[in-house]
Amino acid sequence: MSATKQQMIAPETALIGRATPIIPSLPHAVNGTPLDDHIPAGLDSIILGMGCFWGAERLFWQLPGVYSTSVGYSGGFTPNPTYEEVCSGKTGHAEVVRVLFDPETISLEALLTKFWENHDPTQGMQQGNDIGTQYRSVIYMTSEAQLASVQDSKARYQVALAEQHIEQAITTEVEHAGTYYFAEDYHQQYLAKNPDGYCGLGGTGVCLPPQLA
Repeated sequence: MSATKQQMIAPETALIGRATPIIPSLPHAVNGTPLDDHIPAGLDSIILGMGCFWGAERLFWQLPGVYSTSVGYSGGFTPNPTYEEVCSGKTGHAEVVRVLFDPETISLEALLTKFWENHDPTQGMQQGNDIGTQYRSVIYMTSEAQLASVQDSKARYQVALAEQHIEQAITTEVEHAGTYYFAEDYHQQYLAKNPDGYCGLGGTGVCLPPQLA
């Protein structure tokens, strides 16, 4: 079963899904911001997948300059999937965190540093003991302007891994964002509501080198 769940499903065999979206019914449990599709003026966004989305979301909501976070599903084929459907491996989606941030306060580089350093981006369709396509490492950019920074950070991190004798290639999927589907209410800010809950984050111990001047 593990081998099957690590194979990306073809679009024509994905689950059919549904027309009705999941809409969070409550504001952000930590900072009170609304959880919806509206992005206030002056803010930027990026969608990141680092394995289980519970710990990944907490990592980012704690950062100064991050306006809001939410968890959801992206990168697959099934419209408006449920958590159980995503975990089946039959939707193609990854578990992701959408980060809304103020670029005047926190840079995209700072967010990418947290991303690279807090998971293992060489593991393919898993993260630690979490196995399946939904746990793959992903960066879904929300603007063309983000592309150069993302590609540069990925290249720098690959060099840093090699310098620490980690020879595996980075498998992080880097794409422009498609549709982002909100996850169910009970997943939003899960570790704020369940402080002793599961957190699967675990990095390689390798730091992202700074950008060249």
